Amino acid sequence: MTAGRSSTLAILSDVHYAGPAEQARGDDFEFRHVRSPCLRLAFRAYRRFIWMRYPLQHSGQLDRFLAAVGEVDFAIANGDYSCGSGFIGLADDAAFASAREAIGKLRHRFAARLRLTFGDHELGKLSFLGAQGGMRLEGWRRSVDELGIEPLWQLELRRYALIGVTSTLIALPMFTADMLPEEKPAWEKLRAEHLAQIRAAFARLAADRRVILFCHDPTALPFLGREPEVAARLPQIEHTIIGHLH
Repeated sequence: MTAGRSSTLAILSDVHYAGPAEQARGDDFEFRHVRSPCLRLAFRAYRRFIWMRYPLQHSGQLDRFLAAVGEVDFAIANGDYSCGSGFIGLADDAAFASAREAIGKLRHRFAARLRLTFGDHELGKLSFLGAQGGMRLEGWRRSVDELGIEPLWQLELRRYALIGVTSTLIALPMFTADMLPEEKPAWEKLRAEHLAQIRAAFARLAADRRVILFCHDPTALPFLGREPEVAARLPQIEHTIIGHLH
C-alpha cells in the first residue's frame, strides 16, 4: 500500500450460519426438550413475537453479504460462525460443519485478506434456558487446529494497529457455570496465556499508533481494561468493534 492511501475494510459478525445438519434439528431446538409446558410456551412466544422466529433459516444472509461487498483490502469476521444448536460449540459435529462451510465461503472470497475473531459460539455456552451444553475444550481445539481461528491476531495498517482478541477467555470468570469441572484448569491456563499475549501486544505498541480493537463479547472489556498494559494504551484505542449483541 502506498503512503497516504486509505484502506477499505469489510466487517461482519454473528454470521450464525446453519448448514444442513443444523437445519435438520428444526427451529424449536432450543425448547423442544423443556419439560415445563409453561416455560416451553413462553419461549415459543419469545421466538415468535420478539426475536428471530426461525433461527436456523438465515444462512442466506452470508451469501447476500458476499455478493454485495465490493473490493476491500481486508475483511474481519468478528465471531459466531455457526448457530451452535448443540450448545457445546464446535465440539458438536453439526455446528462444526456449519462453521467450516461459512468460513470456507469467507476464505474463498477474501483469501489471505481475511481475519477471524473468536465468538462464544465457537467454544460453547449454556442454552438460553440454562439446562443444556456449555464450554468444551474440543471446540477450542477444532477452532484453532482445523479452522485456523487465531486467539489473538494483529494487522498493521500504517498508523493503525487492528487487534482481535478472544472475549470468552478474557471474561472467563463470568463463565464458571459453563465449564466442565475437569476442564476448568485447562481453560484457566488458556486464559493466562491469552492475557500474556495481549499484554505483550499492547506493550509493543508505538506511542503514535492508533488501535482498532475487535472483541466479540463486550463482557470482556472491563476485564481487559484492568490489564495495566492495556490501561496505559486506552487513549490510543480509537474504536472497539463488538458483536454478540446482534
